[in-house]
Amino acid sequence: MSTEIDCRGLACPAPVLKTKELIEQEQPKSLVVFVDNEAAKENVTRFMEHQGFVVSTTEVGNNFHVTGRANGDVATGSVPAVNVPEPLQQKIMVMVATDRIGYGDDALGIKLMVSFLKTLKEMGGELWRLVFVNNGVKMTVNDSDVMPVLKELEESGVYILVCGTCLGHFGLLEKKVVGETTNMLDIVTAMQLADKVVNL
Repeated sequence: MSTEIDCRGLACPAPVLKTKELIEQEQPKSLVVFVDNEAAKENVTRFMEHQGFVVSTTEVGNNFHVTGRANGDVATGSVPAVNVPEPLQQKIMVMVATDRIGYGDDALGIKLMVSFLKTLKEMGGELWRLVFVNNGVKMTVNDSDVMPVLKELEESGVYILVCGTCLGHFGLLEKKVVGETTNMLDIVTAMQLADKVVNL
């Protein structure tokens, strides 16, 4: 019989945190998490997969049932899988909270941001995480000026995280086409693992 946990009505990252707590305390072989939004569904799904569960989701009315079944040993308390850097390489995380750089002229600020993101590839393997929050998530949608650049970075192995709460706030959850919808727990974990964090 599956262990059930009701996370409907909870804001990010509470559904993931409650799921994490349950897994660590009870180590269930099967569990079902009830959530009521797309971002929570994706975040809980990804977290359970990182914990070693085989995950399936069912939409029931306006809610989602996220079901996880243990696949062998469950790695309780582990952090999401990360790219392993080359020896002696730094792991640099760039957090982008805006779609433009600086103040004064918005058109110039947008051009500077496009130029910055295009130049990021010069960091090579040290660019480990690219995280978009707040207004920055607008660059991850299908009509973004930097979409070709972000796709190129993702294809080269850069792990792109996009804040699900922010996407939901701007009504962009369905329009995101690059990166992985994430939550604040994943972002904080990435900050802990990074050797350096660059904030924009």
